[in-house]
Amino acid sequence: MIASCRKAYNAAFTAERYQAFLDEIYHATDHRPTFHIAETPLFVPKALSGKLFQACEELMDVICRPDFKELSKGALLPDQDVPGETEHSTFFCIDFGICQQEDGSLSPQLIEIQGFPSLYFYQHLCATAYRKCFDIPAELVHLFGGLTPETYREKLHRTIVGGSKPENVVLIDIEPHKQNTQVDFWATERALGVKVKCVSDLKTEGRDVYYLDENGRKVPVERIYNRVIFDELLKRDDLKRAFDFQKEYNIHWVGHPNWFARISKHTLPLFDSEFVPKSFYLNELDGKHLDLAQYVLKPLFSFSGKGVILHPTEKDIVAIPMQERSNFILQQKVTYAPLVETLEEPAKAEIRMMAIWEEGTPRPEIITNLVRLSKGEMIGVRYNMGKTWVGGSVGFFEV
Repeated sequence: MIASCRKAYNAAFTAERYQAFLDEIYHATDHRPTFHIAETPLFVPKALSGKLFQACEELMDVICRPDFKELSKGALLPDQDVPGETEHSTFFCIDFGICQQEDGSLSPQLIEIQGFPSLYFYQHLCATAYRKCFDIPAELVHLFGGLTPETYREKLHRTIVGGSKPENVVLIDIEPHKQNTQVDFWATERALGVKVKCVSDLKTEGRDVYYLDENGRKVPVERIYNRVIFDELLKRDDLKRAFDFQKEYNIHWVGHPNWFARISKHTLPLFDSEFVPKSFYLNELDGKHLDLAQYVLKPLFSFSGKGVILHPTEKDIVAIPMQERSNFILQQKVTYAPLVETLEEPAKAEIRMMAIWEEGTPRPEIITNLVRLSKGEMIGVRYNMGKTWVGGSVGFFEV
């Protein structure tokens, strides 16, 4: 969206440079992602950059309220309340659709916020590969707050590994070798030395947790970097595991599971900002008669866009039993602007601002970003099948 950068990038783009870029990621992780990596990064102008940071600070003002736990208690389902909850979320992912206002200016509009980690190590790797294989202006940044590659890694090391030895820290997911985002697991493992494990690999003895290394040695687990999404876990009755999320263990959660629920679609109606579309819990409309054509219907307890109805009707609303309506929201539609010039049709952009809240600090800090480009009706793989210059990317910001 920085016109000069876009023009220069598109003119210099070649399939050979793009392949070299993909190979760079492969060699750094020994893995080729199953998701499409966009042929281009996003060039974010200063005016939009400022609005993104302003929007994030306004959202954090709500999340930092002393009564936020009370406000979000309704997000926790009884079978998903995990012991050992931390005082605040460690990670934040804030997704904004990039829209164009009537005066032509750009505005970020909140799509979703999650108290859950994203691809912190892959995103830095991806940005580094773009810089190596394409001509990215040095003054544009993908790391924020004055962070360098070295201090960025140090901050994540403090957050994830803490005072433990790397072998006593595990990144867990459900069958990590089958996850679409596994490239970030291997990037994390290489950067920090932590172990990537399936939740079924965790063994327990009373309150102690351990895993077996390649020699059969019991290795104590002190910290868990959680990447397990409960919605997925609850569907896996076939997954035999000793580790029970609802039991208390001698471990420290890095990204406690409860925050995935507390900071989620459930949080959207709490925000009041020019950068947040109006949202309503379905059971609290209080007689409001909404033009449903202007809203999207979203289930609170789902991920990756599952269950979202883009064009809800009264019939869809009536079909939801009254006792289940507290599990849905109506969110005002956001119209993504096709602003990213490609070699074919223009693409729309969604920017994820990624933050961490270190222990002992007063507020979360935005440290990097993730971009998704789309030419379909929604952001996501199934809306962009067979298209190019779409998919996962990163933003280089003018600040």
